[in-house]
Amino acid sequence: MIVAPAKPGALQRTAADIVRRLQRAGFAAFWVGGCVRDLLLGRDPGDYDIVTSALPEQVEKLFTRTVAVGRKFSVIVVVEGEHQFQVATFRAEADYQDGRRPSQLIFGDAQADARRRDFTVNGLFYNPVQNQLRDWVGGEADLRAKWLRTIGLPGERFAEDHLRLLRAVRLAAQLDFQIEAGTFAAVQAAAPMIRGISAERIREELSKLFCAPYAGRGLELLRQSGLLEHVLPELAATVTCEQSPDYHPEGTVFDHLKLMLEHLQPNANPSVPWAVLLHDVAKPVTASKDPATGSIHFYGHEKLGAEMAKEILERLRFPRKQTDEIVQAVLYHMQFKDALEMRQATLRRLLLRPTFPLELELHRLDCLGSHGRLDVYDFLVEQARLLQQRPQIRPPLLKGHDLIALGMKPGPEMGALLAELREKQLADELKTPGEALDWARTRLAPPANDG
Repeated sequence: MIVAPAKPGALQRTAADIVRRLQRAGFAAFWVGGCVRDLLLGRDPGDYDIVTSALPEQVEKLFTRTVAVGRKFSVIVVVEGEHQFQVATFRAEADYQDGRRPSQLIFGDAQADARRRDFTVNGLFYNPVQNQLRDWVGGEADLRAKWLRTIGLPGERFAEDHLRLLRAVRLAAQLDFQIEAGTFAAVQAAAPMIRGISAERIREELSKLFCAPYAGRGLELLRQSGLLEHVLPELAATVTCEQSPDYHPEGTVFDHLKLMLEHLQPNANPSVPWAVLLHDVAKPVTASKDPATGSIHFYGHEKLGAEMAKEILERLRFPRKQTDEIVQAVLYHMQFKDALEMRQATLRRLLLRPTFPLELELHRLDCLGSHGRLDVYDFLVEQARLLQQRPQIRPPLLKGHDLIALGMKPGPEMGALLAELREKQLADELKTPGEALDWARTRLAPPANDG
């Protein structure tokens, strides 16, 4: 039995009201899946899925605002105020032919609907009107034992929908559960089948996996399951990639990545985990050992890594803007170690890059995942704070139209002059547009004729 919160939120109250209205109309109705699981674990569900004996057209007649987003799979979205709820008809799926979705749909009862689901902890049904839990698959016991296991034979469940392979790893990491031995063996055996899933669905599942506070364990489970070599083969190569212990006492590149992920902040920028995963992706292919000292080097790994990161992100169909900022962070991550010795103009260019917040967080995690020193990070945070107090330095003092007004023609020489002017501005040698105009006039003035 689930004990509802003393003051349930609007989302929960509305979800309960939808069930109540379905039941008053003579239909069986329950909350199902992740919301029931989370309530039993004492967590606040982010959404509520509802199952019912009502057919899709009956659901549409009962509620004023509906969207038939999944009519083919008997799913209707009910819109109540600002919230949306998926309402699905009980079904017993059969005849999966492509490892993604059933080729036919058979309506069933609540028990049949429970038995077709992926994992026991997701197969729990709850009646919020009567405060009654229905467990036909042993999910409550597995929740208490912190076990993740499939409903029925694991090989059959994974053959039906190959994405369940990644979902098993993600749920185990997210819930801090152990994957039951038979289920995990089936994941390992079926791991190559994940290649049949679209890049977009893989990206979405991986992005859910690489979140605080469980991202590090998620990466380790990907490796243990055998899925890593199929979804991110470039990262699989980091497992055995050794590093010099004087710089990286934590061990291999893979160990380094896991430690970084373990230090992710809650609600981190979604690009941060991917910058972490890809910043050293080229180390395995650039590794060399000094025969005299035994030190291991990775010359140029940041440049090649940026190219590899771009290929990986494009393969996973990441949005262009997110791809570009992650690639930028990978390309420049080695600059940060020199920040204490940078000239003022160089440092300010770094601080003013649009991707600086992402790059700075990557640097923080890079340090925490290796030597643990944050002196450069603290220095950069302070320099960024000081720069914020000087908003006048952010826009260039002059632009191309200013130089055209002085009689200069557009071209490479104009670009070079603007770059030189910007350098002087960042070095505090030119502080106002007037000073910049005077300097530009001097540079553009014809040489004096001594004759």
